Amino acid sequence: MTTQQIPVVVLAGFLGAGKTTLLNHLLRSARGTRIGVMVNDFGDIGIDAMTVAGQVGSTVSLGNGCLCCAVDASELDEYLEVLTRPESRLDVIVIEASGLAEPQELVRMVLASENGRTVYGGLVQVVDAAEFETTRQRHPGTDRHLAVADLVVVNKIDRVPGDELRAVRETVAELAGRAAVVETSHGRVDPELLFDRVAPDGEIEGQMSIEDVLYEPGETDQEHPHADYEAFSLTASTPLHPRRLMEFLDARPEGVYRIKGFVDLGAADPVNRYTVHAVGRFLRFYPEPWPAGEERLTQLVLIGSGTDAARLRKDLAACELNGPEDVPDEHSMWGVLRYVQQTEQDPGQEDAVS
Repeated sequence: MTTQQIPVVVLAGFLGAGKTTLLNHLLRSARGTRIGVMVNDFGDIGIDAMTVAGQVGSTVSLGNGCLCCAVDASELDEYLEVLTRPESRLDVIVIEASGLAEPQELVRMVLASENGRTVYGGLVQVVDAAEFETTRQRHPGTDRHLAVADLVVVNKIDRVPGDELRAVRETVAELAGRAAVVETSHGRVDPELLFDRVAPDGEIEGQMSIEDVLYEPGETDQEHPHADYEAFSLTASTPLHPRRLMEFLDARPEGVYRIKGFVDLGAADPVNRYTVHAVGRFLRFYPEPWPAGEERLTQLVLIGSGTDAARLRKDLAACELNGPEDVPDEHSMWGVLRYVQQTEQDPGQEDAVS
């Protein structure tokens, strides 16, 4: 089904920002989620089994159901095809970009892919808080990269005094616009911020897996706190007006990184419910018939940082139909239908709420 497409997350950031550390953390924290990793420029992947440094075209099993490929950017689509084969049974694909890569080009390639088994999962830009201003001076593209990010991870905050960190955060937030911004040390981002984990911690049994190998004796998540984020749900029992729903999605506040769930558009489409997949500015709807006997509700989960749950609940309630006179006209579905099919637009605009 279209709703089971594999999200492809692009992980970018200049050399030394902490991309590989963050990637290793995601692999350690997989806990049942099958992750496909595409590394465009190998760094110090802390995995003993990863012996393919420099061997472009190689694919290695990581032992916990995850796979890793060393690829050239030009081979991106080819290896997406390899990793999305049903027998791989992957849940998410993470592309670690070269420290000198243009992340927008990788995003463009993911969006342009004709692979129907994938869906864009967001551009995550990692920033070294301790070297932020130096990085901006040495790499003028930093500001441009932050402007197209969906999520910015300000890493190494343990190395920066409070006043300096606040200044970095303010500058990053200004450059990143509506992107969510989270702060962390050692790349400790909770995987739930980026993708859905298949099984909670403690539910995976059997032989020793890669996350067991990678954890140092005595190491726990409490030793390195995860980046803070919030996840909360919104529910509406009254159908939503399609045009007001699009206004809600367009005007959602800074800090909301992901939105997922279902919406009921009532008489505007009485047959289908619409699955929502939104990450950063990317948005897509998947219409499918309502399951027989299921109550028709709008149920959304919003994930981000620094969000105002009370305001969002109020804004969603304003999307609900107000009685028999509040009837969507024949053009009201145009905004929604625009995001049902892919378009050949710029990655900053394609399937995105502007």
